[in-house]
Amino acid sequence: MEAIKASGINQTVFFYNPNIHPEEEYLMRKNENKRHCKKLGIKFVDCDYDTDNWFDRIKGFENEPERGHRCTLCFDMRFERTALFAAENSFSLFTSSLGISRWKDMKQINGSGERAAKRYPYVNYWSFNWRKKGGSQRMIEISKAENFYQQEYCGCVYSLRDTNRWRRENNRPRIKRLVKFY
Repeated sequence: MEAIKASGINQTVFFYNPNIHPEEEYLMRKNENKRHCKKLGIKFVDCDYDTDNWFDRIKGFENEPERGHRCTLCFDMRFERTALFAAENSFSLFTSSLGISRWKDMKQINGSGERAAKRYPYVNYWSFNWRKKGGSQRMIEISKAENFYQQEYCGCVYSLRDTNRWRRENNRPRIKRLVKFY
């Protein structure tokens, strides 16, 4: 949000994350975003939690690895909805903070954003490199200062499953969440 503000861009946060499971996790992450937006005076748009559509889109790719095709499908779905919102509400530009994570493939994220933007003639995707110039470190500083909830997995039920598998293999405690499988 600091980088966007420094670039002189008027911002709105559009929260569309039907991939985050379970709902308890989704609500924690959404409420952290709302809280921070309120503090900074940034408009927050809460989109539907349409998990059925997400599961339909991911069907058949449940065992793909992190950064695999399942993630591309997930990013595509979320960016398509974001680009539609941008077009319907006269926004000329959208971006995502997904790229700040070292666990994500920026090329994969930016590809999804650029494909979604191409659907609308006046909407562009900003493929800003959030990791450059200390961006990742700044994210950590802000997270600590704001006492943000620290997520322990990407968000989807399959990343939770895979994270717990890794934790078990490395003698680490399991992340416990009540998850509904579809």
